[in-house]
Amino acid sequence: MAFLAGCSTNEVTEWSPAGCRLPTRWTGTVSPEKTWPEYPRPGFRREEWLNLNGLWNYAIEPANASRPGIWTGKILVPFPVESCLSGVQQRVGKDSLLWYKRSFSLSHAWKNKRIILHFEASDWETRVWVNGKEVGMHQGGYDPFSFDITGFLGHGGKQVLTVSVMDPTDRGNQPRGKQVSQPEGIWYTPVTGLWQTVWLEPVPENRITDCRINTNIDDQSVIFNLLSSGPGKDDYYRIHILDNSSEVLVDSFPVLPGSRTCSITGAKLWDPDNPFLYDARIELISNGTQVDEIFTYFGMRKISVVKDAAGINRIALNDKILFQLGPLDQGFWPDGIYTPPSDEAMKNDLDVIKKLGYNMLRKHVKVEPDRFYYWCDRLGLSVWQDMPSCSGFIGDKDPDLDRAPADAAQYEMELSAMIQARINHPCIIVWVPFNEGWGQYATERIVSLIREKDTSRLVNPASGWTDRGVGDLKDIHAYPGPAAPKPDPARVSVLGEFGGLGLAIKDHSWTTKNWGYQELSDREKLLARYEELIEELIKLKYSPGLAAAVYTQTTDVETESNGLMTYDREMIKMDADSLRELNQKIIKH
Repeated sequence: MAFLAGCSTNEVTEWSPAGCRLPTRWTGTVSPEKTWPEYPRPGFRREEWLNLNGLWNYAIEPANASRPGIWTGKILVPFPVESCLSGVQQRVGKDSLLWYKRSFSLSHAWKNKRIILHFEASDWETRVWVNGKEVGMHQGGYDPFSFDITGFLGHGGKQVLTVSVMDPTDRGNQPRGKQVSQPEGIWYTPVTGLWQTVWLEPVPENRITDCRINTNIDDQSVIFNLLSSGPGKDDYYRIHILDNSSEVLVDSFPVLPGSRTCSITGAKLWDPDNPFLYDARIELISNGTQVDEIFTYFGMRKISVVKDAAGINRIALNDKILFQLGPLDQGFWPDGIYTPPSDEAMKNDLDVIKKLGYNMLRKHVKVEPDRFYYWCDRLGLSVWQDMPSCSGFIGDKDPDLDRAPADAAQYEMELSAMIQARINHPCIIVWVPFNEGWGQYATERIVSLIREKDTSRLVNPASGWTDRGVGDLKDIHAYPGPAAPKPDPARVSVLGEFGGLGLAIKDHSWTTKNWGYQELSDREKLLARYEELIEELIKLKYSPGLAAAVYTQTTDVETESNGLMTYDREMIKMDADSLRELNQKIIKH
């Protein structure tokens, strides 16, 4: 059962979107009583939780000021304060703090449980108080974090939660993607504060704290690595693996060392055409009694590099060569900026990508809510996941940046957190630490760090240029292109970005000043030019041996007009059936 936080009638009337300059069809469906109500962590689910999304008090104060005595008004969480859906649409800047406050009450049934406060993401430095006592601090704009607040709670009645957030955006050296203080061109509106779901979870003292799942299609096995908070010598886990509703395996094993390899005879594999997922229910048993239970899922799949008959390196999924084609997906919205207006809206982007015949997407210098990857798992979309870039830039002939130790430590902490948080998603097949020399440093060491964290995926070390000869992929960008890297005997040749064909649609654009890498005058000319690019890609696929290509991009973004869809998602700019036919032609050719 999900316990959802409610809003009073008075609170609801205090909020409205703050003048959305370009609404989407979902803008009008957003309301304080139904704001991202879905369970935020589908791969590690418990039955009971309390959603803290909705209306909070907010204030923006100088960084050196004390906690606000007077609150400015209401903000709708989890929409960033700069967005119209927050109801505020105001900049914060590096010299100010964004403050939040709300109260909550807990179910009496949770009385003997530990209470965990979860933040799915907050950009960037977040401090938390419960009932006036500081609980902790977190730095990082894209990874989930949590605090055990049990010892800070009062006895019954309302509890008061206060949060402050500082975000230097491009005035700092932390990972920030494409956020800048002065948006223009390929750089966009900044995001500050809570931008993913905030929630509470009651858990037992002795509980499952981590679950990592690795699959091996070669021997048809799945490896569970589990951790618990207080393992007793006789405690054990019991795993139920289900094919839809049919139980295919039940297995038990001790909490120490907490690892088990389970065989699945005749295992069904995950791929874009048939994204089959197994469900799993995991129990923690102590003194013969179930003390905790989580629900998860997994997909049996293998990503590797193989040589084709001509000796050219290719990407293989489940040991079969598969040409990867998909859009650069930036995940910006005209009404919510970083935060889609709803789960339905976010899924719609993925449905369109599938409808247009693509089999992958490159998630560009942003990490999405966990449910984004859940839907990619369910729908069958492979993901190349970028690490959000940070400050600094090198050209293709420059040496790597000499990053300050504290900045490097922060980047690597956030990189590791990204991998840890998303490691169980079968859809993710490539990690991309650097893009076009932005913030690029210690490339060889960073590739080694990624491989230490995850051996089951490929590493694209530097998408665009500044290649150091390491990793699994050799990646170039070409606008409009296409083009292919010179063959590398040890790596796969990919085109990390191409296209960028522009067409601005009146009444569906962010601004009247739009641009694309190549401007076209109408939908027919746009499709004809896209067809030319695909025909050239087909040639490059065979000589010199291109293995993947990423088209810029899923949607228009602010002043960029080079999306497959308009920024408000109201129009697919080219005929959908024709696009699908062209895309499938190169994938299946």
